Amino acid sequence: MANISINLNLKQLKHVEREFKGADGSKVKCLVIPVKENNFFEGEKGMYLDLTAIEIKNKVGNSKDTHLVKQSLEKELYNSMSTEEQRAMPILGNAILWGKREAEPKTTQTLSDSAVEKYDEDFDDLPF
Repeated sequence: MANISINLNLKQLKHVEREFKGADGSKVKCLVIPVKENNFFEGEKGMYLDLTAIEIKNKVGNSKDTHLVKQSLEKELYNSMSTEEQRAMPILGNAILWGKREAEPKTTQTLSDSAVEKYDEDFDDLPF
């Protein structure tokens, strides 16, 4: 199985940049991405941004990119959009299809529910 490198520009989504006070008192730069406005899918085990990688047929220059990455919307929502709205959906990033070696899985760090629950909607501090 081949490896795929993916780069996403999260600033292409609807967002706000803001600094919050971290646990040690220092400022933490954050990208706040609203769920509903970006059509995220809230599932039983997490919050998802469905993406699709579209193969680049006509490469430009010496680019190694093999795919463009765009958001994949529910069929009903996509079909309700005008052609102009569909075409205006931003390219969120790119992907490069590499060799046949499988990558080692990476672990991620998440905040515990109790750490998040102690803040109300008007919070100005972060637990990290």
